[in-house]
Amino acid sequence: MMNNVKIHRSIARVNGIDLFYMDTQLGDNVILCLHGRWGRAETWVPFMQHYGDRYRVIAPDQRGHGLSSKPVSRYTAEEMAADIIALLDHLHIDSVLLVGHSMGGHIAGVLAAAHPARVKALAILDKSAAGPQQATELTLEQIPTIDPLTKDWPLPFSSLQEARDFLKAHTESDLSYQYFLNSLVEKADGYHMLFSAQAMAANIAHYADWFDRLPHIHCPVLLIRAASREAVTDHDLNRMQALLPNSLAFDMSHPDHNVQHSNPEEFYGYFDQFLSRVEKR
Repeated sequence: MMNNVKIHRSIARVNGIDLFYMDTQLGDNVILCLHGRWGRAETWVPFMQHYGDRYRVIAPDQRGHGLSSKPVSRYTAEEMAADIIALLDHLHIDSVLLVGHSMGGHIAGVLAAAHPARVKALAILDKSAAGPQQATELTLEQIPTIDPLTKDWPLPFSSLQEARDFLKAHTESDLSYQYFLNSLVEKADGYHMLFSAQAMAANIAHYADWFDRLPHIHCPVLLIRAASREAVTDHDLNRMQALLPNSLAFDMSHPDHNVQHSNPEEFYGYFDQFLSRVEKR
């Protein structure tokens, strides 16, 4: 059941950028949610409504996304994790239960490994630690300014109808369609996407295998993957569990990558089991 929870919107000036965030503001125990690449804090609204009566839930637009600043930068997980630490400092929050979906799961994992005192528990949603053995080392001038996913999109769209029709035809599911629709914004010359193409290209270019971070994560960890197993193979999941002895893993029955939306009742059931385990510590 969805609760009628008030969500407040604000901007924090951290690390030289404006970081937009949504915040239920009430409660001493904090859950902080990190969206995936091309995403927004808006994707966490159902989660915020669901848990906002028990937890203070915060969801930022990460740099390069949504209403946050989009500076030309490398967009490494370390850089983006540093923004979240700065946001916690800005809000005077000592530690959180950190949740990350897809790219957000990578950033959450890197943050938990580097700043263990700031993370009480960690949830990684449909994200493997596998990747290239070494990140591509590029200067800012060498980073492509074209996002490989959206490079052929006819941006800006001339009308809302054109945007909707195109996104419907070029996204893999209704949940993916809604995910991108959240970043659609109207300007005088047409409809644009709120994320920065340079930011997406930079984040992709600098992504690398991060299994080496996992042994440094000692808090309870929740791993949830989609039934398709496209993002997290059996081999990857088994390896992650071996390196995270204090972890709990679940497979969704639905194949969609957006595991927190694909079957809410099932997802919240798994998440509640994890919360019970964390609260008993």
